[in-house]
Amino acid sequence: MTEDLLSQASTAPADDDRWVDPRLAARAREAAARGAVLLRNDGVLPLEEGAPVAIFGRVQRDWFSVGYGSGGDVNATYATDLLTSLRDSGTVTVDAELADVYTRWCAENPADAGDVWGRWPRFHPEMPLAPGLVDAVAQRSGTAVVVIGRAAGEDRENVLEEGSYLLTALERDMLAQVTAAFARTVVVLDAGNVIDLGWVEEYPIDGVLLAWLGGMEGARAIADVLTGAVEPGGRLTDTIARTYQDYPSAGHFGAPEFSEYVEDVYVGYRYFETFAQDRVLFPFGFGLGYTSVELSDATLVLGEETDTVTVQVTNTGDRIGSQVVQLYADTPDGPLGTPDRVLVGFARTPDLAPGARHEVVLEVPRRMLASYDDAGSTGHRSAWVLPAGTYRYLLGTDARAARVLGTRELPELEVLEQLEEAAAVRPEHRFDRLVVARDADGRAVPSHEPVPVATVDLRARILARLPEEIPAATPVPSPLPDLAAVARSELDLDAFIATLTPEDLVDLTYGDLVMDSPLGAPGNAGALGGVSEALRARGVPAEITTDGPSGIRLAAHASLLPCGTALASSWDVDGVRELAALHAEEMIRKGSDVLLSPGMNIHRDPLGGRSFEYFSEDPLLTGRMADAVVQGIQSRGVSACPKHFAANSQETNRTRHDSRVSERALREIYLRGFELCVREAAPRNLMTSYNRINGVWAHYHYDLATTILRGEWGYEGAVMTDWWMQMSQDPGFPALRDSAYRVRAQVDVLMPGAREHFGTVRDDGVADALAAQDGLTLAEVQRSARTVLRSLLRAGLVGRPATVRGPEAARS
Repeated sequence: MTEDLLSQASTAPADDDRWVDPRLAARAREAAARGAVLLRNDGVLPLEEGAPVAIFGRVQRDWFSVGYGSGGDVNATYATDLLTSLRDSGTVTVDAELADVYTRWCAENPADAGDVWGRWPRFHPEMPLAPGLVDAVAQRSGTAVVVIGRAAGEDRENVLEEGSYLLTALERDMLAQVTAAFARTVVVLDAGNVIDLGWVEEYPIDGVLLAWLGGMEGARAIADVLTGAVEPGGRLTDTIARTYQDYPSAGHFGAPEFSEYVEDVYVGYRYFETFAQDRVLFPFGFGLGYTSVELSDATLVLGEETDTVTVQVTNTGDRIGSQVVQLYADTPDGPLGTPDRVLVGFARTPDLAPGARHEVVLEVPRRMLASYDDAGSTGHRSAWVLPAGTYRYLLGTDARAARVLGTRELPELEVLEQLEEAAAVRPEHRFDRLVVARDADGRAVPSHEPVPVATVDLRARILARLPEEIPAATPVPSPLPDLAAVARSELDLDAFIATLTPEDLVDLTYGDLVMDSPLGAPGNAGALGGVSEALRARGVPAEITTDGPSGIRLAAHASLLPCGTALASSWDVDGVRELAALHAEEMIRKGSDVLLSPGMNIHRDPLGGRSFEYFSEDPLLTGRMADAVVQGIQSRGVSACPKHFAANSQETNRTRHDSRVSERALREIYLRGFELCVREAAPRNLMTSYNRINGVWAHYHYDLATTILRGEWGYEGAVMTDWWMQMSQDPGFPALRDSAYRVRAQVDVLMPGAREHFGTVRDDGVADALAAQDGLTLAEVQRSARTVLRSLLRAGLVGRPATVRGPEAARS
């Protein structure tokens, strides 16, 4: 934010709907710049001070600030665009005549406003360049900036078409004409997803800047980077391949019924660095800066449980800058086979003045080196193991540049943790998965083997682990105790639950029926907890949820923040935590108790529509970023709600699609980030995904929500559904349908509460199953009620006066 804007914001009244905390705006701007990835620079950037610059492309005006759907539908306080931001920078002279041409054309050909859900524009059609225009402008300026934009989102997949993953004919014509006429050309790609960048090698382009969707301050941040006011700090969180067909998921993505995750654990750079280095255009972790930074004096100290790497980082250039130090491991194949590179640690240095030196220390727990044996190949099925052999640590600034630092020898296989089979592929859905083989020279070659399939009797597992019932209070106390007594430690929570009626217990397993619940601020996503008058009379507060990863989605105006990929591209854990803490303060001002954030699914395929909400193709980077967001939000007392648990990789037919993925890939790739976040940050809420995982919808998935999440990871928070789950009957327990099925799985709350989209009637599955033979036990309903109440107590909401806006929605 400029100093003038900071001054204006700081003097604005705090009750002004459009007031933005200047600290939050400044941090958002910094984060957007730090996440911008400089992919190429032949000396053209930063732009020369005072130099004339010509800006091409309508996106200079019609700037994409965020992706689509619940993760981006924020009533933003303001927006910025690149043309205005560069003009306001006072650093370069923007060609006024060309700017006027684009301004008039954009006014006469307005961009699609995107008013229809799921039909939002992936791009804005480009202005045809009039004959002679480019040459005339080139006579006045030696440097051109070409701006190209893309967006996708919820219910809006990227596609292999021009105007989405591919450039349009008009965009290619613009690049051809501009690069032919100008001595220097910079391309700014304003996007939320990785798109085809093969054209970078087709045209004489001097600079390429990947500007992830940066929110309300995004365009100003990119102007800061282009003009050299700040360093382009981003490093790629995804591998950029030469063509879409090079990605290992190509051919196994986007089908409406199911996708077979044939690439298994070889996702992103794990695949490319093992099998296809020559198919990489820009490697994972890559990014350039404006200064030169050197790594030196690296040491490796092997410990019993943790290995430690120390390295000195020196700014050897003539500008302030920072570096991301990345540590990878190459683990022995053993009987399992492993990728040739796995990220096991990273750290971003602070900004270093020229000549300054900073010591980075990276600690690697042994668990980070382990593989999961889902087939029993090591003799230990369903266990985290360390195969015998040589473990090599590689240190560097991206996955390709990392070089061997040192090794650890393990003389025999070690079992770190023996678990139990959970969420494996169904026998009828068996497929062949990618595994590594080695040729005579030790080089990796692709091979395939049948994926291990489920053998567990899930019904028997569930029946063996049913909880014990809390006996009803006898006699019933009068007056009935208030939940505040539990908050004051005057009453045990189970003693309070013993006084709740079955109707009260059932109500706690449903959210309020509608979005924009009258129990909270206008425009909220829904409420849970005290959703009935009877519960509120007992002191149970209503907890108000709002979307989401890029900002608070309410009727009120709110800040629009950099998207998840932009934040992760900063590799700046501390900076993301600080941003999230400031955002939490806005939550409190706006009336949000639970932010449905962060989004943390893996970037399995570049066509995934919601990739902008998510962080990376790597689970460690994903988990560390999610940890930072959750800790930042919950440091202010409000709650985060990571999502979507789990394996939500596509938007096509998302509520019915089946993600068929091996137990090993689930554990090592798609659940590992969630595990790190849960263990380190303890989010008070967690949201399931819409899709099926190996034939079972996430909101009914006992093995995910109970066996793994609660049993293995020790999670104690509340689990809620994504909004309006698919209703179904439990195949193992026919008396359980709809919400009874999810309560048995320990998915505690149906959000927003109605059985159908925008309905006002909830399903009666829980109540019916309580009365049915071989149905739901009261203890299971008490268990979910306890989880919800415990979450409310930990949130500090008990004792807050209940408010209801207007007539309450009909409840059933």
